[in-house]
Amino acid sequence: MMPFTDLKEQYLSLKTEIDQAMQKVIDAGSFILGPEVKQLEQEIAAYQKVKYGVGVASGTDALVLALRAAGINPGDEVITTPFTFVATTEAVIRVGAVPVFVDINEKTYNIEPGLIEAKITKKTRAILPVHMYGQCCDMQLLMGIAKKHKLIVIEDCAQAIGAEYHGTKAGSMGVVGCFSFFPAKTLGCYGATQVEILRNHGSKRKNFLETHGYNSRLDTLQAAILLVKLKHLDIWIERRRNNAALYSSLLDRLPGIITPFVAEYGKHSFNYYNLRITSGAGSRDRLEKYLLEKGISCGVYYPLSLHLQSTYAHLGYHKGSLPVSEKIQEEVIALPLYPEMKKDQIELVVQVIKDFQGQ
Repeated sequence: MMPFTDLKEQYLSLKTEIDQAMQKVIDAGSFILGPEVKQLEQEIAAYQKVKYGVGVASGTDALVLALRAAGINPGDEVITTPFTFVATTEAVIRVGAVPVFVDINEKTYNIEPGLIEAKITKKTRAILPVHMYGQCCDMQLLMGIAKKHKLIVIEDCAQAIGAEYHGTKAGSMGVVGCFSFFPAKTLGCYGATQVEILRNHGSKRKNFLETHGYNSRLDTLQAAILLVKLKHLDIWIERRRNNAALYSSLLDRLPGIITPFVAEYGKHSFNYYNLRITSGAGSRDRLEKYLLEKGISCGVYYPLSLHLQSTYAHLGYHKGSLPVSEKIQEEVIALPLYPEMKKDQIELVVQVIKDFQGQ
């Protein structure tokens, strides 16, 4: 079976460094908010070219704490995309706010800035763009709208570490950027302090509570591993980009397939490599089944847009409300892609797709 991503090979390539880093934490016995966490926060902030980083337990928690620290309150509206992982809107719901969905761009799969202003009301407090699959949203347009209407922008960068928009890192353009596996840029001096308090049960000083908070602390072992991996991040992204380019060169002329669009304004980090299968209803699902039968791992991100999920039925959306997102959800399929992937593996995946088309 060809894996979707090969974490074992990645670990083996860094085994000595990772094992030493983990052993250092074990020997010190400082498993929660140890010195490696602070070091990671500083190195991530330096990588992002921002002042602050705060490590929390998950990407979902990062979004929740960012929304809380930004002052998003129950009843406030947060504009976001329907084409994303549920954690994006789950965070909005957890702080008592209301997600308001705006349709996506058919090429980038990101929120369409030109449709945002029509959804702004007196209750709108924030815009929560998601940099889908590793490609930045059109942030110049989005930030202009936010400034005009005095809205907070919180970037969901769960899939976009290392992606760039006109040379600026994803997560460095809004008030806060949230990543799924390491600390995000926070809200300036006050915001960073507020997130640090919120992540630690609402306490800045042990046993003295300042607010109702969360248990969302990044453990030191994870920070130690991420410190090792961070040094290799840009190389891994470049390998992803090269592998994606090879895929596209081999797949571009096949009928019924649209390869990923790369906007000229940015640097795509290719967290996922997604094709669109446009050769008729159900063809994407048939290809997915065929690939799996041939031992090729693949995935569909995401098969049902959030505005059509039963948990959001109370918001009043229905089929046809956001037609682009609904179209893309039927067509996208993610192929195996990781830095260690070899040329012959990519060629094998492409050949299996050609065989499928030749049936």
